[in-house]
Amino acid sequence: MMFKKTLLSAFVALGLTAGGGYAAGTSGEVIDYDFSFEGPFGTYDQNQLQRGLQVYTQVCSACHGMQYVSFRSLGWEDGPGFSEDEVRAYAEQNFEVYDEEEDDFRPATPVDNFPANDAVGAPDLSLMAKARAGFHGPYGLGINQFFKGMGGPEYIASLLTGYTGETMEQAGTVLYENTAYPGGYINMAPPLYGDDVAYANPDIEVTVEQQAKDVAAFLMWTAEPKLMARKQAGFVGVVFLTILSVLLYLTNKRIWKPIKARAED
Repeated sequence: MMFKKTLLSAFVALGLTAGGGYAAGTSGEVIDYDFSFEGPFGTYDQNQLQRGLQVYTQVCSACHGMQYVSFRSLGWEDGPGFSEDEVRAYAEQNFEVYDEEEDDFRPATPVDNFPANDAVGAPDLSLMAKARAGFHGPYGLGINQFFKGMGGPEYIASLLTGYTGETMEQAGTVLYENTAYPGGYINMAPPLYGDDVAYANPDIEVTVEQQAKDVAAFLMWTAEPKLMARKQAGFVGVVFLTILSVLLYLTNKRIWKPIKARAED
């Protein structure tokens, strides 16, 4: 069953960048970027998540939706951490949702989810980072993700920074060369240029790589918003099992000690 699920996940991951050119036999080059949430004790950088949300809002949302992410989750402490008023203002000012009762569009509220955006057939980004996680050589085994921490965020950041500037036309469609995309060419034009988003923090240099890492971290959070809680639960479980193993070992020694002593006599 697990093997079937792994295969299914692999096919989904390979299909999430639908519409891109693909040439058999060529694999993409994924850069092993460092993210704060990697490792057993890693945590999300709240400031980076806020910058990533800004990149998504001002650039990515024009083509990509996030229908599985609620606006109110932007106020979670282990997420972007906005206040209730900030979440409400962000939703109302940036998005509209269709209301079936009113049979019309209205400004989004914190109880709504980010709207879907399938106008150009672009994939939804809610699960992009999770779907791509663990599929960087050998496919389906997750070797690099286990040993190096490479997964979905690295792929997304590498894809956004992997454009070479070269193009080709195929069947009337313009394809763009990208070193991270399997096959080498993708029909999504470069979305980031380094000067299309202005960060509030003047100490953060706005480059294509910085924007790519920020939005990749944010998309990882949208796919795994409870990652920190799972890590904490896992750590507690490991400590508990370790203590239990020691107690069982000592109990075993105590129970069998007199019996072994009689056997030796």
